[in-house]
Amino acid sequence: MSQTSEPAQPVLEVTNKVQDFYDRYPYPPPVDSLERYRSAWQDQQKRRADYHLFWPGRSYRDNYSILIAGCGTSQAAKHAMRCPEAQVTGIDISPTSVRCTEELKRKHNLTNLQVYQLPIDRVCELKITFDQIVCTGVLHHLAHPDAGLAALRSVLKEDGAMHLMVYAPYGRTGVYMLQEFCRRLGIRATNEDIGDLISALRALPPGHPLETVLRDSPDFQQAASLADALLHPQDRAYSVPQLLDFVERGGLTFGRWVKQAPYSPHCGVMARLPQASRMAELSLAEQYAAVELFRGTMVRHSIIVYRNAHCRASQAISFAGDAWLQYVPIRMSETICIQERLPASAAAVLINQNHTYTDLYLPITAAEKCLFDAIDGNRVIGEILEIALPCSQGQLQLDARTFFERLWLHDQVVFDSSITAIDAPRAAQTGH
Repeated sequence: MSQTSEPAQPVLEVTNKVQDFYDRYPYPPPVDSLERYRSAWQDQQKRRADYHLFWPGRSYRDNYSILIAGCGTSQAAKHAMRCPEAQVTGIDISPTSVRCTEELKRKHNLTNLQVYQLPIDRVCELKITFDQIVCTGVLHHLAHPDAGLAALRSVLKEDGAMHLMVYAPYGRTGVYMLQEFCRRLGIRATNEDIGDLISALRALPPGHPLETVLRDSPDFQQAASLADALLHPQDRAYSVPQLLDFVERGGLTFGRWVKQAPYSPHCGVMARLPQASRMAELSLAEQYAAVELFRGTMVRHSIIVYRNAHCRASQAISFAGDAWLQYVPIRMSETICIQERLPASAAAVLINQNHTYTDLYLPITAAEKCLFDAIDGNRVIGEILEIALPCSQGQLQLDARTFFERLWLHDQVVFDSSITAIDAPRAAQTGH
């Protein structure tokens, strides 16, 4: 939790403070154009990967409804641009953020976007339910996050999915220290105080807990970014156990981490620890909590949650049995394949460029690279095995099962697992 001993403030008082803060320092800073963003999402495979991250078990479609709850200056416009067939609704408490979003809507002719100035706890006033809700960097700023989450659940369709991002406490230790520093000295969110604070941060002693955050976040030199981190009037953070409890209290079911490799005891340095076998004996929730403590520098948690356990079960990925042979692997666009300066016996190394931990790379053998190269976003795994490993029976098939599970755990692929019994003849033709 945020390191503050101040008494709880009335909801309306907090709401007014947060609204005033974002009117004066809109965050993220407004942008003039989204053309580069449009270009980045022209690839349909990238859109499919994003869709099946949320719904592995549903056939891809692009005409669904999305709510961006706390849309800021551009997030809703970006979603409307990258999903042109979707109906996107953005809400935000800040009139400045709504105005910036409306300007982007007019500039880029985003006819599939509607924007409203509305707090999250009143989202039911829209009288709309949504397939997908995106609420990132917002709930931890509410006076009552539980009420906000409950409100969002009330407008999520039965088979809908929600993307949540909240602050994590351990990697933000330095942030909370400087927040307390600012409170004690009466430093406020004014241009003069922010300018002086930027100068002061350059004099932080080596080894200060904020040093790493400053190094990895060059936008701290911008007034809005610095104010959002150090001078926000309402801020809290959730450890893994606190986040999972928060989700459960909200009547939702945890699905997965948006990037799951950093939380997995099977990836990177965690898999090589002397305590790895002990971690494997823990429940998944306890594993995630242990990894967070060992890594120690997570500054945020991003998760996908579902309305109920049944919906989560329908989207589950499993490598038990033979269902995995009918999964369609889709590469993540952030993945790169390195073939220079390799570890011993590796033919290549796969890296997801969105991972911030440098130990999260995946060495692959020559046979595994053949499998990886055969991934085209359309073939099921059974077909890939037939193409890349014509003799893929027995031990080779077991190795392939392990390989595709490792790809998934390391965030190199997502799966389309929506193939139904109607598609069984295609699987039968492959001999699987």
